[in-house]
Amino acid sequence: MSILFTPASLGPIALQNHMVMAPMTRSRAPGNIPNVLMAEYYAQRATAGLIITEGTSSSPNGLGYPRIPGIFSRAQIEGWKAVTGAVHEKGAKMLLQIMHCGRISHPLNMPEGARVLAPSAVAAAGTMYTDAAGLQPFPVPEAMSGEDIRSTVAEYADAARNALAAGFDGIELHGANGYLLEQFIRPNTNLRTDGYGGAIENRARFVLEVLEAVIGAIGRERVGIRLSPFGVFNDMPLYDGVEADYAWLARHLDASGLAYIHIVDHSSMGAPVVPESIKATFRSVFRGTLILSGGYDAGRAESDLAAGRCDLVAFGRPFLANADLVERLKTGAELNTPDMDTLYTPGPKGYTDYPLLHSAD
Repeated sequence: MSILFTPASLGPIALQNHMVMAPMTRSRAPGNIPNVLMAEYYAQRATAGLIITEGTSSSPNGLGYPRIPGIFSRAQIEGWKAVTGAVHEKGAKMLLQIMHCGRISHPLNMPEGARVLAPSAVAAAGTMYTDAAGLQPFPVPEAMSGEDIRSTVAEYADAARNALAAGFDGIELHGANGYLLEQFIRPNTNLRTDGYGGAIENRARFVLEVLEAVIGAIGRERVGIRLSPFGVFNDMPLYDGVEADYAWLARHLDASGLAYIHIVDHSSMGAPVVPESIKATFRSVFRGTLILSGGYDAGRAESDLAAGRCDLVAFGRPFLANADLVERLKTGAELNTPDMDTLYTPGPKGYTDYPLLHSAD
């Protein structure tokens, strides 16, 4: 029997198979509040063993893209309750990905009084889409003060508690793709000269403090982190020492005892290839669950699981247009092609309206 479709576990969390739905921003939360349409979308895909939500902000300061959800208000907690309930009813487990966008934001996408924060006052190259004024240049962020760092760490812990209150089985910290946690790790965005800048031991300090805070809030068995060691998205160029830095981080993440590490490889979308050596380092150094994602089909997923290269495999883009992806991979059925023009547009088109192999009775 194929390993991919057999039951699995993530610490104390029992999963109906080894397939993970990867986190993908979809911008369907007007007012930053999860809604009925989102519950339908996730429930459609709940034949996966584990669903990781789209990036969800821990605070008003963490909002970046238009219409992304949050987990810092009572209305957001209540909105997410409907989503987790619908997913659990179908048999999947669900984790909330906590994403603070840091400098990848714009004031037009944030409520009044929110601030664009980052380790250092370095603007990202490129533009940010806003509903109010279309594409806008990224602003120069405010360099975070010591108090900003402490309050942001506390916001992550509050978000983790709120996630469990909303019915999630745990949380994933978004430490990838150029957002706040990675902004501290990478030397092009972290020019600090205090205890949070310089050597990797200092650049990783914020990440490890956030990790300690969320573990203290909800327990290490319900916490994971996503990393993109060779990712260049959101103006994160490669640099000398990147592999050594992430090897250092792997050892310290293992020492924290968190449940899992999720490594994303975007080479199938044109990013630099993540060397097999760094994936092997995480596999050998980290004793928890290892999730790999990036360009997988059923055959490659089965091969990596059988070889012990990972414990779970995450699928991203195939889930966009194929709510019944598990059945399609099991039977070898043809996959629907995602409509890339509707990835981030409001409403059900290109979100919940893709055809299924078997229509509901």
